[in-house]
Amino acid sequence: MADSPGRDEQPRPDGQHGTPQPRPPAGGSDQRGPSPYQGMSADAQSLTSAEDRQWATIAHFGGILGCVPSLIIYLVLRDRGPFTAQESKEALNFTLPPTVLALFLYLLALIDPISSVCAVLAVLIWIALTVFSVRAGVRVNKGEPYRYPVNLRLIH
Repeated sequence: MADSPGRDEQPRPDGQHGTPQPRPPAGGSDQRGPSPYQGMSADAQSLTSAEDRQWATIAHFGGILGCVPSLIIYLVLRDRGPFTAQESKEALNFTLPPTVLALFLYLLALIDPISSVCAVLAVLIWIALTVFSVRAGVRVNKGEPYRYPVNLRLIH
């Protein structure tokens, strides 16, 4: 008698057995007020303070690899944590111009092998990015906001 409902189960109007699942209210509104996650996707949630600090730290340490890590963190997590948004934007603003410049210098060094000056300058840029990124990452990991001494602030 697997097809018959159990003692506690009532037949549902749709012919299925079991307890009916609650449905969201029509129109998508709720009597409890607006959602704190309004504007975010259904699976996006706010970061905890530890996660917020962790992603902000990773955004700065990512400067060792150029602007790509901070760009990804900024685009994906900026709405989920205020500290992550602030620090990934700071890291992105700092790393974007030197990354573009270093890549340009590497290309010049490939085109004209005689000009090893371009390659040396590109390596010096990456060393400077590494030093500043590590210093910023350590500071942000302590929960302190970091501002680079020279930053163009291209992204507001």
